[in-house]
Amino acid sequence: MTSSVDLSSPDVALAATDPQDLSAPVRAWLDQIREARERRVCLRVRGAGSKDHLGDLGRGEVLDTQSWQGIVAYEPSELVLTARAGTPLAEVEAALASQGQFLAFEPPRGRASPSGSTLGGVVAAGLSGPSRASRGAVRDHVLGVRMLNGRAQSLRFGGSVMKNVAGFDLSRLMAGSMGTLGVLTEVTLKVLPQPVATVTLRFELSQERGIALINQWAGQPVPLDASAWWDELLVVRLRGAQAAVASAGQRLMQEAGGQEVPPELAQTFWDGLRDQQDEFFERARGLVHSGRVAGATLWRLSVPATAKPIPVPGETLIEWFGAQRWLCTAAPAAVVHEAAARAGGHAVAWVSTVPPAVVLPPVLLRLHRQVQRAFDPDGVFDTGRLWPRAGA
Repeated sequence: MTSSVDLSSPDVALAATDPQDLSAPVRAWLDQIREARERRVCLRVRGAGSKDHLGDLGRGEVLDTQSWQGIVAYEPSELVLTARAGTPLAEVEAALASQGQFLAFEPPRGRASPSGSTLGGVVAAGLSGPSRASRGAVRDHVLGVRMLNGRAQSLRFGGSVMKNVAGFDLSRLMAGSMGTLGVLTEVTLKVLPQPVATVTLRFELSQERGIALINQWAGQPVPLDASAWWDELLVVRLRGAQAAVASAGQRLMQEAGGQEVPPELAQTFWDGLRDQQDEFFERARGLVHSGRVAGATLWRLSVPATAKPIPVPGETLIEWFGAQRWLCTAAPAAVVHEAAARAGGHAVAWVSTVPPAVVLPPVLLRLHRQVQRAFDPDGVFDTGRLWPRAGA
């Protein structure tokens, strides 16, 4: 692994040197970045604001991308779509649905925000929905991006077709960067045909049994697409060819004594889980914000799929065949972090009245800062949202 990224390499990025090649809004953002560098202030990239609950938002002047909208290119036969960063996710999904296609990673749609998520926000947040374990994360579907970095350069990474990336595939680095490396202006994504058949099953199981069973099925030729366990109930979604889904459904119900969920009820459940508006999330938000339980926080834990139940008191929802676990608890942050680390993963505060301090292992923090310095040596986008600011 190299210790730094050379953005001058032709294998890494292509800088747009002619201002006439850029639109008026993008040129205005470049001016804003240059001015921020001169004034030594930070910029906080913001689209529709549907992810404002994530990270520390106490610093940074807003660079608003919401007005930069529109689908630039869509080739259904090539399974590729390109759109500007401020394009509403709802507009993108409507265009895909008209051609029988969809975003397989099922990003949250930001329904708590009046205008919903933007496509740039989807990639910058790096959040995936229920099918992430079977169909890949956001970064696995990003083919290319255009962005502005902290040097006030317009850069292009990746491309607009499959398997054409030479050198470093830095477009995927933008997934989950939350605006800390620069501002996305355009995104190219791989899309997929909508599944032919879908069936949802439910099983009454303990947490430990549910984790063991879903991992057993995941290792078999079963068209598993998504799973969720909460309150002694394991819910499984099967997707694929009609015959394969029907056969697998019958087999799983015979093995674990489950039953099929009506399609309308199943769709409502998976939509709620995807958008984090399900009953579990509503109850957790109510507990955190009501003040009835001092210090209550909703945590998002990333752990190995086969990890045992996390030994922290609270209410738990488990997704991604066991790899993503939501925990609503009043336990101290240090206890949650230690429990996640013991399980082989890490924890992030998702909903909290007081965002806990960001703490990263020294090696990981050093790598984060090296990458950020390559994109943004003057700290224009170093707001401290995801890790402590340099020198703080």
